[in-house]
Amino acid sequence: MGDGVGRIIEGPECVAEGAAWLAAADPRFAPALSHPLPLRRKPDGFAELLGAIVSQQVSTASAAAIWARCVDAGLTTEAAVLAAPGEMLAAVGLSRPKQRYARALASAGIDYPALRTAPTDVVLTTLTAVPGIGRWTAEIYAMFSLGRADVFAPGDLALQEGARLLLGLEARPTERQLRRVAEAWSPWRSVAARALWAYYAERKKREGIG
Repeated sequence: MGDGVGRIIEGPECVAEGAAWLAAADPRFAPALSHPLPLRRKPDGFAELLGAIVSQQVSTASAAAIWARCVDAGLTTEAAVLAAPGEMLAAVGLSRPKQRYARALASAGIDYPALRTAPTDVVLTTLTAVPGIGRWTAEIYAMFSLGRADVFAPGDLALQEGARLLLGLEARPTERQLRRVAEAWSPWRSVAARALWAYYAERKKREGIG
């Protein structure tokens, strides 16, 4: 962990190792670890982050439709986004703020291959310096596109609610409270997040909770 990168989750066996560690470290996780947890690895690079910007504040279906139009129009590289006129970006469904964010990301000069071996705090700082990329987006990128095993996203409402249900808390924890609680799950906080998401989804489905 001294290099600031920590373990990289490459495959299901890594997730299983983290789940076993969590089960031993915090028995309260037992109900969330009754089924194998998903790997959820994603590609890294410009297109992945642009897709994250596209999906902000719209439904999953709308995000998929807009992204499909971006792909059809060839708007998945820095050069293409920077060269595209505003009318073209608007035509695929990007709002004016998202056009600005897309151009900011395209002109940021991020060295994506270098991020794969950069300390996690450097990854988060680099990404959140770009307008339109907040802490949550940066943490999700580090978690799933870079495979970092010890990243958490305490601002995520589903994680907060999952923690409330699993840990028997009286109220949904704040981002700051959950970040502090999650420190005990290091060096496998990304696996803890997977477990909380899965547990929340299962409880929501079973009980019809919001």
